[in-house]
This record gives sequence, structure tokens and C-alpha cells, in this order.
Amino acid sequence: MQPDAAISADPTPLLWAVLPVAAYLVGSFPTAHLLARSRGVDLGAVGSRNYGATNLGRTLGRSWGILCFAVDALKGALPVLVAGWLLGALGAPAGGVSTETAWCWLAVALAAILGHTLSPWIGFKGGKGVATGFGALAAMWPVLTLPAGLAIVLWAAILAISRIISLASMVAAISIPCSVLVAALAANGLAGVRAAVPFLAATGVIAAFVVWKHRANIARMRVGTEPKVGRKSDAAKSDDAKTVAAAAGETPEAETK
Repeated sequence: MQPDAAISADPTPLLWAVLPVAAYLVGSFPTAHLLARSRGVDLGAVGSRNYGATNLGRTLGRSWGILCFAVDALKGALPVLVAGWLLGALGAPAGGVSTETAWCWLAVALAAILGHTLSPWIGFKGGKGVATGFGALAAMWPVLTLPAGLAIVLWAAILAISRIISLASMVAAISIPCSVLVAALAANGLAGVRAAVPFLAATGVIAAFVVWKHRANIARMRVGTEPKVGRKSDAAKSDDAKTVAAAAGETPEAETK
């Protein structure tokens, strides 16, 4: 990373005004809410009452959760890719863009995540920002693509060991600024760190935000009541089936067949 070798011009005031707003609107698309509604379910009334892929998957099934995660990740990736192209930042190393360009690009990523977590279409509620954040950061080629990829690998490893999605998500989020720091130091020492300051700061904020959004999960982990993947009791399954059936206006028997 060469901090003094900025190759992109600073963004215009128009780009500063338009890109984050557009990213927020794209990120605010209520994927989980609409998918649940397509099955007659109010996701805000079942499970953890969170409008995200995990709650949707627990409520309607794994395939629904995977679909939601993919769409939510795309909500983060698309505005970041478009913004990176318009700003001339896509494909440039951390030191290859001006500081203002880096901050503008990162503002787009943060806006998409904020739109997902505070969607105006569902009363400024939403998910916890994990999928959209992953998509947004992975799209910041090449500066954050590898750290985001490593975070997904770590997420899978933690999930396999603990069977707790929330724990895996928090560890993965925290790993990204750590990976950025290690990569910057390895590339160019302290000069590399200086060039990567905007990316370090933004990923640190995102990691802290993800952890904060999981505060209820942390409380449940402390008392040992946080749900684990594939280890739900028969009673819990029955309760979930009844809740979903009630939300959909169906009988419990019809829902569980």
C-alpha cells in the first residue's frame, strides 16, 4: 500500500449526496419481511421477531433463510460496486484512492447496512446487518474482499463448533477490522496502516454495530438459552409451529403437516 499514490479524484458533492441515499434505499428493501408475508407470516411476531435471514430460516425453513441471506448480501454489494465504479475506487488498493474517496465509498457501505437494519418500509425495523454488511464489504474490491471472505470461513468454523449463529456472526464481524490491520501492516508497515485508516475505522464501527445488534443474543448466551442450530426441542418446535400457524391464520395441524 502506498499512501501517497492516490490515483482517484475526490468525489463531487453530487456523488456525496446521491450515493449514500441510494444505498440506504437499496439496503432498506425488506427481504425477510416480504418472503415471510408471501407465506402469510408476520416475522415481527414469531421467533426472535427480527427481520433477518436467521429468524426467517428458523421460522419457514433453511432454504428460505439461505435465499434471504443471498438477497440481503446482494443489497449491500450492488450499491457498493456501482459507487466504486463511479468513484474510480473499484480495483484500487487502499493507498490508491484519496482519503475522501475512501470515506465516500465506505459511507455507501454503511448506508446500505443502515437501510437494512432501519428499513422505513417496516417501521424502521430490520435485520442485524450481517448479510448486507458481508455483501457490502466483499464488494469493496480488493481492499475488503479478502477480509470478508476470511470472515465467512471463520463464521462457518465457529458455527460448526458452537452451533450458535449469533456467536459466529459476531466473531466474523470482529475479525474483519483485525484482518484489515494485519494486511496493512504486512503490506507496508505503519505507512500501510495510515493508508488503511478509513477502512479500519469503518469496519470497526460495523463490527461494534453488529455486536450491539446482538445484545439480546449475548444475554441469552450468558444464561445458556440461546438457540443452537439443529438442537431445538420437540416442545420448542411445536410452539414455533403454533405461532407460525396463528400468524398465518391456519390451524397448527395444517402448518406442521
